[in-house]
Amino acid sequence: MLPPLAILAGGLATRLRPITETIPKVLVPVAGEPFLAHQLRLAAAQGFSRVVLCLGHLSEQVEAFLAARGGGFGLEIAISHEGPTRRGTGGALRHALPLLGPEFFVLYGDSYLPIEAAPVWAAFRAAGAPALLTVLRNQDRWDPSNVEFQDGRVLRHDKAARGQPGVEWIDYGLSVFTAGVVAGWPAPDPWDLSALTGALALEGRLAGFAVTERFYEIGKPAGLQDTEAFLAQQILS
Repeated sequence: MLPPLAILAGGLATRLRPITETIPKVLVPVAGEPFLAHQLRLAAAQGFSRVVLCLGHLSEQVEAFLAARGGGFGLEIAISHEGPTRRGTGGALRHALPLLGPEFFVLYGDSYLPIEAAPVWAAFRAAGAPALLTVLRNQDRWDPSNVEFQDGRVLRHDKAARGQPGVEWIDYGLSVFTAGVVAGWPAPDPWDLSALTGALALEGRLAGFAVTERFYEIGKPAGLQDTEAFLAQQILS
């Protein structure tokens, strides 16, 4: 059985403005539905039973969407409100820890990742590390590469490492954490989750799991266009 899945969906989504000035990114229409509907349907298909939505910007719209759907995704859904101040991805996740339990998956709210979650979970359990990052051999194809990965370990996770020797992989967008390593990060809010994974990589405590399927995302207009085409094709097939 898979642990809970936290979806980080509280950002301002400035790269999608003006669309996201009035609606949150997870409700941007994609292939005829709010993007969140596609994410939740995929999560259920992957075997998740509990999802914790970490919300901030325009969160009331997300709650209204879920209430109008009356469930329907086969999931238990809980909501963690970021509150009036920005917490960053790391701070939002730390704030949600009481709803998540001792171990959990994390997904970015703009990502659609058509892979199986069970092998990722098995790899995390076998690795004995406090966190695991899924990675894709990217070589700057989809986005700038930011990961050095070898033999099941992430050696570097750093956005500034693009072009450096060995940095041919990219953070795929799905990760697994223990609650203790998130709770123990010493920085106050706001803070970015990549600061934690970057530090763990340098300490030799960040496991990695290689995937081969490309990722889809709606964080910027080009990604939104690609994801729209992919999901529309999935609906037709």
